Amino acid sequence: MAKLIIYFSLSNNTKKAAQKIQEITQADIVRLEKKTPYPVDYSDYSKIGQQEFEDETRPEIKIQLDNLDQYDTIFLGYPTWSGRVPMIFYTLFDKYDFSNKKIIPFTTSGGSSIAESMPYVKKLANNSTVTKGFRYTGDDKQLKEFLNQVI
Repeated sequence: MAKLIIYFSLSNNTKKAAQKIQEITQADIVRLEKKTPYPVDYSDYSKIGQQEFEDETRPEIKIQLDNLDQYDTIFLGYPTWSGRVPMIFYTLFDKYDFSNKKIIPFTTSGGSSIAESMPYVKKLANNSTVTKGFRYTGDDKQLKEFLNQVI
């Protein structure tokens, strides 16, 4: 069945991870973006991200996924923010039905492990099968081993 990578990236670290996964798996790829873009500077967008957590804001998204039904496996890529999945994914899961899909989380982070954000992914994708997740650190051999285990 078909595979799709949905990723969110501001610093392009998660974008690099998503592109590496695409290279290995040949999955389709979509970048999740906020309709009103986040500021470019980390100190500015991190404040907004924190405020979104506090207010439980669901930022409007730019993408339209008209053919989500054709995919059975979704790679979900995100930067870990304060140990969590950014709120933009709450908008995504509110808008689209991920029921009965296999969700494979991957993250990039300066210091947080994937374990910190996994409870949030499992809550978001509660009608899906969520595999163990992976924190991409640039080690492509480790990434290939992970993908061989979860696909």
